[in-house]
Amino acid sequence: MFFKCIRYKILLLCLVFGMLSNSYVSKASETIVIITYPEVEPQTLSKNTLRSIFSMRLKTWPDNIPIRVFVLPDDHPIHSTFTKEILNVFSYQLRATWDRLVFSGTGQAPIKVNNYEEMLTGVAKTPGAIGYLKERHLNNSVRVLNVE
Repeated sequence: MFFKCIRYKILLLCLVFGMLSNSYVSKASETIVIITYPEVEPQTLSKNTLRSIFSMRLKTWPDNIPIRVFVLPDDHPIHSTFTKEILNVFSYQLRATWDRLVFSGTGQAPIKVNNYEEMLTGVAKTPGAIGYLKERHLNNSVRVLNVE
């Protein structure tokens, strides 16, 4: 009887922790997508090209329209996830690159927005714009890019 009770408690704990971890994983692994102004030409970019864009080295699209980069604040969790998982750099490395461009006078920092709504609105209304957000925040005002 004592062992049956322990088995049931262990089974119950496993179920509870299993449900908690599944809900955490599904929220944590929600897809971040790259968005652009609707008329931006390329629909697919390589990770290297994307890294060049967000490090402000690539300044124009193939049709010579200036690229306008939009980012969330450095301490935003989605920004950190984006830089680590998609660009394969740490957010502080990206910030150092931007600061070097600004302080040397050879470039400018990206346009910082405070939240998803500003990101979506800014990218949708700015020709040549590119940004990122979670898939659930999308609407049809922007184009989603494929990343290879």
